[in-house]
Formats: sequence, C-alpha cells, structure tokens
Amino acid sequence: MSSEGDVILVTGGTGLVGQAIKTVVEGGLKRPGETWVYLSSKDADLTDPAATRAVFERHRPTHVIHLAAMVGGLFRNLRYNCDFLRKNILINDNVLETAHQLNVQKVVSCLSTCIFPDKTSYPIDETMVHNGPPHPSNFGYSYAKRLVDVQNRAYHQQHGRCFTSVIPTNVFGPHDNFNVEDGHVLPGLIHKAYLAKQSDSPFVVWGTGKPLRQFIYSLDLARLMVWALREYTEVDPIILSVDESAEVSIKDVSQQVLDAIGFQGPVVHDETRADGQFKKTASNAKLRRSVGWDVEGVKWYLPDFQFTPLSQAVKESVDWFVTNYETARK
Repeated sequence: MSSEGDVILVTGGTGLVGQAIKTVVEGGLKRPGETWVYLSSKDADLTDPAATRAVFERHRPTHVIHLAAMVGGLFRNLRYNCDFLRKNILINDNVLETAHQLNVQKVVSCLSTCIFPDKTSYPIDETMVHNGPPHPSNFGYSYAKRLVDVQNRAYHQQHGRCFTSVIPTNVFGPHDNFNVEDGHVLPGLIHKAYLAKQSDSPFVVWGTGKPLRQFIYSLDLARLMVWALREYTEVDPIILSVDESAEVSIKDVSQQVLDAIGFQGPVVHDETRADGQFKKTASNAKLRRSVGWDVEGVKWYLPDFQFTPLSQAVKESVDWFVTNYETARK
C-alpha cells in the first residue's frame, strides 16, 4: 500500500488491540501521508447498517483494520452464546459490505484461535479452520468469526476484493478488560492477584490450571497487524502467534502474574470451575517462512520477528494495571 492520502479506519479502536495499534503507529510505524482513525462503540453502532454506513462516509477510509466485536472470556461465552453469534454476525456483515460499497482497498479482520475445531490434531494451522465443530463453550462467537473467512473468500471471488484476516492466539496487555467474571484468562488473573494482595487473602485460580495456551502481547500483535495491512496479500488467513515452544499452562502463567505483582500468599485452585478447551496449540510456520522479496525489496513474511518474552510482557501489563487501576476496564 502507498501511504500518501491513505486513511486507515480501525474499528474497535479503543479496545485492547486498537490501543496497542495506536501505540505502535504513533511510536514510529506511521508513514508520511497516512491518517489513522480509531473508532469506539460511541462513534457508531456497527450492528446497525445505517450507522455503519454513516461513519464510513464520514471518514472515507481507504483501508480498514476490523477489530470490533462482542468479546468475553470462557464464562461469559457460556452464558451468552446466542448473543455472541448474532451480534458478531451483524457487525462483521455491516463492516465488510460497507467497505465493499465504498470501495475500500483492503480490510484486515481479527479472528481468534477459538474458531478452530475442538477435536483436531495439533498443531493447528490455517488450513484447518472449517474441519469440524468448535468447542461447545463458545460456539456462537466461533461460528460468527469463521464466517468472516467465508465472507472474505466470497467478496474476493465475486468482487475481487482484498479482504483478509489474521488469527491471533490469546492476546493480553495494557487497556485489556480486567473483569474477573467476563474478561479473558490472563487479565482476570492479574485483577484477582491485585485484589488478593490488597486484601491479604488467598489467590484463587479457576479450574485445575492444567490447560495450555499461547499468549501474545498486544504490542507484538499490533506490529504484526500493521505488517499484514501493508504487506500480506493473501485472502487466506494467517495465524499470528508465538512459537509452539512458548505454550504455557494456566498454572505457570498464574505464577508469572504473582511474581510480577509481588504476591507471596497461598494459591488455591477452584476445580468446580470449568477448564474450557485443554489446548489449542497453533503453528506460526506460515508467518515464520521466508519465501523471498517483492520488487520493492520488502520481505513477504517474518521469519525473524522477535516476540516480547512472556515474563516481560506480563510484568508490563501488571504494572500498567496497577498504575491505572481506577480507570482500567474491570
């Protein structure tokens, strides 16, 4: 993509990943002539076609990074599968159809590894998205996100559109949703550790702590998404993940949170709580492969991308939460 006159619209721009993209863009990745617009839910109800059209006409984007979604952790998904399905289908359809109608050059949508089949072989890769049903705990969200991939292919086949998607593993970082009940696992652990330390009470981990996850720091994901917007040309999705060797158990990442916050009290596992999917190990072989250079001397893929070490990323996230406790989403 050229940068002169480009307007990049980021839906969900005030959330975890949107704030991270803003940080890395303003920190040096912004190109001359680019205008970046970060939408919040207050700017438009993207479940409404007319409101979506109006906000697109106001900003006239040339490119879109689509992050907006109804999201939540395991227990919120268990309660609201129908809402997750319907609202995300509406949001995704409105964004992609409006982008098509207004001739947006490229859309990069953000999916999730939870879209992959529950019963599968590991590691999972980009070819396996539609090979079987997702885990029943969050099937509403998963099927809605799978449909983005289907729509991308349909817009490309029928209209020649450059609509694509990225599939990150578990994202965390500053500006996350740290709600204990409805947030994702790592920010929930950070909030519970903070409360346990403040009240001098035991730290309670929901479930056995045995499930395995690959965590990606939001600032790393942001850099990769900007790369995907500028350089990734396939309609097929690409997994954005740390290496398989970086997979850790919930128990181990809980200890990293406790170390970062300085908690030394007792740790209790509440095994009456569901563990969710035991593992969903993802391969980043596609991201890591090196297939050559384009005519402008830009590498097509990122075999040498350096991810932030998990312990450092957890410490930075804990420090941000403690510093911003009064205003953080929780």
